[in-house]
Amino acid sequence: MESRIRKMAYTGLLTAISIILTRFFAGNVNILGVFALRLSFGEVPIMLSGILLGPVYGAACGALSDIIGYAISPVGGPYFPGFTLTAALTGLIPGLMARYYRNYWNWFFVIIIVTATAAVSVLLNTLWLSLMHGKAYLALLLPRIIGKAILVPAYAIIIKMVIKHSQGVFYFIKQ
Repeated sequence: MESRIRKMAYTGLLTAISIILTRFFAGNVNILGVFALRLSFGEVPIMLSGILLGPVYGAACGALSDIIGYAISPVGGPYFPGFTLTAALTGLIPGLMARYYRNYWNWFFVIIIVTATAAVSVLLNTLWLSLMHGKAYLALLLPRIIGKAILVPAYAIIIKMVIKHSQGVFYFIKQ
């Protein structure tokens, strides 16, 4: 029972960090004066919750961070549940991958987790934007791929460093 309470507390903490990073410390990139994409590190705490706490807590962290974050600061139009699904998958996928490969915390494995999660995020979020705004999927896809390609190495470095430098904390989570 205490382990579940501890995991819920860490999930709440990582959800709050994700909301802050996504809503208040994100940057917009304009190309030729037109909004092209939004760069944020808000996915990192969601991926960490999946990796460290498990796929269920990772999915909950992603979904809650999207819903609560939208309630606090709506960005980009009306609420769309597809983005909540994508955020939940951002925690679920690393959680499932980490569950089966928990002993392999080398750089290659971390990059595989981040790349798989980023690919799903780019493909689905581009689909949701295409459906919402009626724009061509492929026209939206290229700038989003470029943006994620820039962020994937940064995500991998941050996740690897957090895992490496906080083994004592995660020991208590697994009990």
